[in-house]
Amino acid sequence: MMHQVISPKDEQMTAKVGMTTARRSVLLGGFMILILGLVGCGSKEPPARQAPPVTVGKPTVSTVREFSIFTGFSRAVESADVVARVAGILETVDFEPSSDVKKGELLFTIEKTRYQALRDAAVASEASAEADLLRAETELKRIEKASKSRAVSEMDVDRARADRDMAIAAVSLAKANLAEAELNFSYTDVVSPIDGVVSRRLVDAGNLVGQDGPTKLTRVNKLQPIYVYFHAPESKVLDFLADRQEGGVRAAQAENIKAQVALSNESDYPHAGVIDYVDNEVDATTGTIEMRVVLPNENLQVFPGLFVRVKVTGKKIPDAVQVPAVAIGTDLGGKYVLAVGENNIVEQIYVTPGEAQEEGLVHIKDGLDGTETIIVNGLVFARPGLPVTPLTPEQFKAMQEQAAQK
Repeated sequence: MMHQVISPKDEQMTAKVGMTTARRSVLLGGFMILILGLVGCGSKEPPARQAPPVTVGKPTVSTVREFSIFTGFSRAVESADVVARVAGILETVDFEPSSDVKKGELLFTIEKTRYQALRDAAVASEASAEADLLRAETELKRIEKASKSRAVSEMDVDRARADRDMAIAAVSLAKANLAEAELNFSYTDVVSPIDGVVSRRLVDAGNLVGQDGPTKLTRVNKLQPIYVYFHAPESKVLDFLADRQEGGVRAAQAENIKAQVALSNESDYPHAGVIDYVDNEVDATTGTIEMRVVLPNENLQVFPGLFVRVKVTGKKIPDAVQVPAVAIGTDLGGKYVLAVGENNIVEQIYVTPGEAQEEGLVHIKDGLDGTETIIVNGLVFARPGLPVTPLTPEQFKAMQEQAAQK
């Protein structure tokens, strides 16, 4: 009986071959299982995508007006600096800051006793000059009478006439000095030059004012009405005027252009006014024309010096296509709306919005003809090329109410 002798080296080789074969069997089995699993999964169809509900509507077609927005600033209709017109000690301050004042109302007093004394001295000087004139006239009459009997010479008569003329001149000078003294005395009562709202005092009582010229004491601004100035491009101004031309007369003269004003913290334009002034020349450096709005400012919300926005209505646009502002989206291609086409498939339409807006509607200058069915709400769920479920606002609301009851 013969036996095969197996060396240790042969045993190791046999073990390696066995292990390799086992690994191949395991890998092959796993691969087949994976293929069967994939085939099994491929045999099932993916669930169909449900068309999301969206609210749709038709664009509005009507006549609208263009408008333009400008940046302007407010300015008082009347503004006056109150100054000290005579030198002296500021004695009293007779008003409260930010209060309404009338023209002629007392605001300050300046060293009244001093200027009253100067006025009284001027009165006395004028009286003395009048007395000297009376004496000179009496003397002249006496000498002229005496000259008829040759009791005095012609030289005496000439001297008396000269004295009379000098007395007349002295009276005129005294009257002028009195007028100046009375004027300076009146300046000791510093009054408001206009009706308006007074600012705070700029100089405290007890300080010397008017020594080196007029000293500014406060300011009074008239706030009702109030002006708003802005600059518009010449092309816009010509459009405004041409749209309101009447019988060859400039529109700014024939019919005031309406304008609305908003403060920096206001989103709408609650302050209504009219444009009462259009400058008579174009600024050559900017190509703009200065215009002015008059606001009634009944509630005193607008103060001088505020930066504001001015909305000016322009020409009429007949048959203008308008869509709700919420229906307009934006991407890298620009502004667009989503419309529902055949088989309720979403179509993306790029549009060019205009300047006119009324009650949340945006004028579409290009891209729509008004017959489209556009998506108003639900833009985030709609995708171009995919279907949607179009609903009216009433249907969408009913669906929401049903979902809330479940």
